[in-house]
Amino acid sequence: MARSIYVDGSGGIDSGYGFFVKETGESFYEKKPDITNNQAEYLAIISALKTFVNTDEEITIFSDSKNTVYQLNHEYAINNEELRSLAREAWSLIAKFSKIKISWVPRSENLAGKMLGS
Repeated sequence: MARSIYVDGSGGIDSGYGFFVKETGESFYEKKPDITNNQAEYLAIISALKTFVNTDEEITIFSDSKNTVYQLNHEYAINNEELRSLAREAWSLIAKFSKIKISWVPRSENLAGKMLGS
């Protein structure tokens, strides 16, 4: 079975991140105060990767953060050291998957954003 995992995160005072699995309805959300939007987006992806790291399934992670998606797909440079370390963590997890894609979706199509109320 292929899984479509939608991730979202928001920074600021009421910050947090999470994911939603389209096929199963499984979801995860964690509040994490005082992180930036970009950190929240990375943490959402990392939490999804950690959850499904031992699966042989085809995984597609959808995020409405162009920046994060393009950075993880090596299309944008990462100039922030904190984000670079989150990207390294994500890449080490991504390497453990046989079939994985990280794709951008418009905010209006991000199922996790709807679930997380952002």
